[in-house]
Amino acid sequence: MPGNRALKVVAGIVISFTTLAGTIIFLSAAEIISLGVAILMLVALVGMYVGFGILIAAYRLISKLE
Repeated sequence: MPGNRALKVVAGIVISFTTLAGTIIFLSAAEIISLGVAILMLVALVGMYVGFGILIAAYRLISKLE
């Protein structure tokens, strides 16, 4: 069952990222935000997902040491 749980977690992460990125792109297409702001938001979104991913991986590695 661990493989099934991991698949659900990955699917949740992919769906949440796609939803947030789609919302940013929609706001840019509707001209609610400018293209520059949309690009900045997308870069920040990718940075947050990568950064938190590294933090979670480090936490899991450290917890295995104890």
